Order: sequence, then structure tokens, then C-alpha cells
Amino acid sequence: MGRMSALERRESVIRAAIAEFARTGYRGTSTAAIAKRVGVTQPYLFRLFPDKKAIFVAALVRSADDTRLAFERAADGVADGERAWQVMADAYAQLISTRPETLLMQMQAYATVAAAEAQGDDLVGEVVRAGWMSIWETVHLSLGADAETTASFFACGMLGNALTAIGLPVNAGR
Repeated sequence: MGRMSALERRESVIRAAIAEFARTGYRGTSTAAIAKRVGVTQPYLFRLFPDKKAIFVAALVRSADDTRLAFERAADGVADGERAWQVMADAYAQLISTRPETLLMQMQAYATVAAAEAQGDDLVGEVVRAGWMSIWETVHLSLGADAETTASFFACGMLGNALTAIGLPVNAGR
């Protein structure tokens, strides 16, 4: 395999950052751990990103995009709202089972927003809210643009997230 372009290297840094931040959170993750996971030096990392916060923001954006795209791809061409619900729920279950860092990154994002905003830093919250709204819009349109149905989809999904995060089967709430 040839040398990676800066864009490919940047992508590998974002993926490594998602894995690290998902595991140990913003405060618990060092840029050294991210660099080591990618196989680059810290100075190289800082040629790609100005600071740790920029890496975290890129990881948040990518994580939200991954979730939105899973829903979008699953529902593509599905006209029936009930069928769209099922294929999107299945796609999300597949996403978090094959890439559990996606769910963990969401949980870290929510926790980090509160901490950052308590210190007067609104950027993380703005990024997380924008990601959430893009996911909401994708699901909302796929389910026929009914606000109550969309809210129910996310309520079931968040219950599933919570159960998964604490190690219970998703059907434990039934």
C-alpha cells in the first residue's frame, strides 16, 4: 500500500479519535493516545488539526454523519413509514453492534456538552445540536414528516441506547 494522502491521514485521525474519545471521554483522552493509534507523531497530528478540541469536534461531526447516513441509506427508496421505521431501526442496531464506539461517542458528546457549556464554551454544544438536527431531519422525512412518529422513533432509540450502554438487551424494557 502506498503513502496516505493528508486527507486519508486526517480521516484515520478522526476514526482513531472517535475510538479514543468514545472510550475515555474528552478529558480522559490524550492527543498522544490518538497519535499512537494512528501511527503518527503528535506534531504531525497538530499539522492536521490546530488542537485537541478541533479533533474532538471533527470526531463529533463524523460520528453524527455516520448515524445520519445509516438512517438515510436504510430508508432510501422506502415509501412506507412503518417499513422505514423498521429498516432504520435495524440499520442503527447494525451500526452500534459493528461499531460500538458510535454509541459511546454519542454518550460522551452529551456529557461533554454539559461540562463545556458550564465553562462558557458553546462550540461543542452547537456541533452536537447541529448533528442531532441533521439526524432528526433525515428520520423525520423518512417517516413521513410526522412529528409524533419521529419523536416516538427517537424515544425508542434512546431507550435502546441506554439499555445497550448499561449492558442490558434492548428488549429488557418490554
